Amino acid sequence: MTIKAGDRIPDVTLTIMGKNGPEPIKTSDYFKGRKVALFSVPGAFTPTCHAKHLPGFVAKYDALKAKGVDAVAVTAVNDVFTLDAWLKDRGAEGKIDGLADGSATFAKATGLELDLTDFGLGVRGKRYSAVVNDGVVEWINVEENSSVATVSSAEATLEKL
Repeated sequence: MTIKAGDRIPDVTLTIMGKNGPEPIKTSDYFKGRKVALFSVPGAFTPTCHAKHLPGFVAKYDALKAKGVDAVAVTAVNDVFTLDAWLKDRGAEGKIDGLADGSATFAKATGLELDLTDFGLGVRGKRYSAVVNDGVVEWINVEENSSVATVSSAEATLEKL
């Protein structure tokens, strides 16, 4: 079943880059008591993710915070080292939290996995954006075509806040 507005975020363990290296983090802990603008990309350093999706959230970070968002996070089916390097490369360090879903556990638990095995990319997460308030999805926009970032863009996110 695909996650939708009103659903609670599945409680799984992701990995975040901490001050001393990789740290496991439960989604129930990460989302508890705050409003998070969450977006998902099929993969760090992939064309649309790298050139359009992440840069939009970096550019609109202050506007998202001004609309009452406590944190901005990206999830991707990448290891935490790749996700962290990507965020640093794109100037997102200190702004966007990288929630690494290396085994697609979160993507599968939300029903938003994307099978790209025919392209040599394995199982990834679909491209989407959502606002999660205290662990509950307020709204979510999933792209029909993972090669574009329109309904899941930072601009579309701001319009929903």
